[in-house]
Amino acid sequence: MSLAADRLVARAGGFFLLFAFSVALAAEIPRGERRSGYTFMSRETQAMQDDRTTNPGMLWVLEGEAMWDRKEGAANRSCAQCHRNAAKSMKGVAARYPAFDAKLHRPVDLAQRINICRTARQQASPLAYESKELLALTAYVAAQSQGSTIAPTNDKRLTPFRSAGRDFFNLRQGQLNLSCAQCHDDNWRGRLAGSAITQAHPTGYPLYRLEWQTMGSLQRRIRNCLIGMRAEPFEYGAPNYVALELYMMWRARGLPMDSPAVRP
Repeated sequence: MSLAADRLVARAGGFFLLFAFSVALAAEIPRGERRSGYTFMSRETQAMQDDRTTNPGMLWVLEGEAMWDRKEGAANRSCAQCHRNAAKSMKGVAARYPAFDAKLHRPVDLAQRINICRTARQQASPLAYESKELLALTAYVAAQSQGSTIAPTNDKRLTPFRSAGRDFFNLRQGQLNLSCAQCHDDNWRGRLAGSAITQAHPTGYPLYRLEWQTMGSLQRRIRNCLIGMRAEPFEYGAPNYVALELYMMWRARGLPMDSPAVRP
């Protein structure tokens, strides 16, 4: 795809839905009432997450650690050769992604950044979305930010994309004519099919979901919600998802990262 076409996709992807549907704005949760999804979990699920020996997400983190030191691609380079000790170089990184990519003229999330590094620095093939390898490396990088405060960058180039993500969050869509905000802003104190409705703060992604019996990205969770709303999901990596991730991280600012999280 040419650079011009890529720019067009980035811009159109974040905004085209606004021309197709009306946007219903909900009242945002006051800063003092914002809670991580961890606080909604049962004691048993919290204990599973807290213990590194029982947290199933640690299997992906350990695989990601091995990949960090593994030389890849035609360049025969490892992540460690550029970034050294991940505990230092990657600390806080996941807490400020998605971030603006100057070459692509749009924001990219953490998984996309890893693939950009693979193709540009290691001269290796990009890893498939939701593949064990990409989830593992993303989980390893995210785990270095455990306990870090979510602190999105104030890069003004992100403003229109964040606004598009906010509009998407408030957009009624699908056959059920629902928006993300109707559940997670307006009804987060309630329950749905016996499960707690959380505030949808992305503090622990990629995370292990007991329902999936595997690790998954935030984009996978968003796709699940769209399907549940009987709306058409987008392809992984779509600019719509990244814009929504960007807004959700801004919405969660000030909360601590807890990846790899465990959820029902």
